[in-house]
Amino acid sequence: MTESPDDTAALSPADQTAYRRLHADATALLRAWEPPDSGQEALRADYLTHLGDYPWAVAKAGPPEHLTASVLVLDEGWERVLLTHHRKAGVWLQFGGHLEPGDNSLYAAAVREVAEESGLVGVRVHPTVAQLDRHRLVGAFGRCREHLDVRFAGVAPAGVAPRVSTESHDVRWWPLADLPEQTRGEVSALAAACRRVLSHASDSR
Repeated sequence: MTESPDDTAALSPADQTAYRRLHADATALLRAWEPPDSGQEALRADYLTHLGDYPWAVAKAGPPEHLTASVLVLDEGWERVLLTHHRKAGVWLQFGGHLEPGDNSLYAAAVREVAEESGLVGVRVHPTVAQLDRHRLVGAFGRCREHLDVRFAGVAPAGVAPRVSTESHDVRWWPLADLPEQTRGEVSALAAACRRVLSHASDSR
């Protein structure tokens, strides 16, 4: 592995141990995942190379390019998605963020993020990776330069009300047929990937 300029020297021994565990979990998850197409396979290989090169690639304090976890929340009919108007990015996106030492796995980080940012109780997050997306950051993200996002599908129970967290300007349900213009392409592609995972899970029951 390559040691890179980072802020990990400030991490406690316990936190360093936790991030090593998360690094191993993320590596195992991506090695076991079967991507749906060649583009996602290329990203999977890219992520695994990055994890192999950087021992702290799952930590915000690690290299400026690091893994994150997110969840696109759909309603029970898979016709609407719940999006947050992200305070730093300034656009409508799914819920997600950095992995933390208290997370037992990359999947657990995704579950925590959606609970913290949506305020929803009982979101069913499917453990299969729905999509990978590596993107450069714009906005007030500090030393973070790229996120290697691992994305999951979630389904919200009927009748639950979201709330706006400190990381958002707003939280709102959007019909898949009328997504916000600025992020329509990205969210639409992610929604298709999530519906594919959920459909496959339903067929396998």
